[in-house]
Amino acid sequence: MIASTSARRMLLLGWLVASAGCARPSTPATAAPSAAGPDAARDTNAAVVRAIEAVLDGQRDAWNRGDIVAFMDAYVHDDTLVFTSGGKVRRGWAATLERYRARYRDAAAMGRLTFSALETRRLGADAAVVLGRWQLDDTPEAGHGVFSLVFVRAGDTWKILHDHTSAEAPPIEGAAAPSDQPQTMPTPSKS
Repeated sequence: MIASTSARRMLLLGWLVASAGCARPSTPATAAPSAAGPDAARDTNAAVVRAIEAVLDGQRDAWNRGDIVAFMDAYVHDDTLVFTSGGKVRRGWAATLERYRARYRDAAAMGRLTFSALETRRLGADAAVVLGRWQLDDTPEAGHGVFSLVFVRAGDTWKILHDHTSAEAPPIEGAAAPSDQPQTMPTPSKS
């Protein structure tokens, strides 16, 4: 039996990563019907999606009022948190908070945050993954991009255990606009 919460979270994260690689595509927010029938499973999925979206709404609202600490309340408050952005991996709640404080020194630098195109997929009773888009306006740090978040249930609440956020590169003048279509890797030539 795993004794610590941190060890259980790391085991869950490993299972989630392994499962994600083997999972087949599905409709967002789907899960197998429960013994209570398909309506009970649908209600449960809808409740989970609403709960997770409420966490993201709270994050957005905290950000837009310039409150980084309240924004960070959505994350697990320990060293199991993994935050990946800008080609760097940060581990732990404190390191992630310091990264935000260094980059966004005051409310004016934080601008206005919005989330869109949210897709939530349950990965069991106590875990879910969310894919979405973010946009930051009204700041010199303005930009947009995508994110994927692994949420875990912590008591009666959902917390972010793993955050991978990527900014879309600014367009190069004269270059074609990027496509949302998947790109294929070229096959190396045999010479």
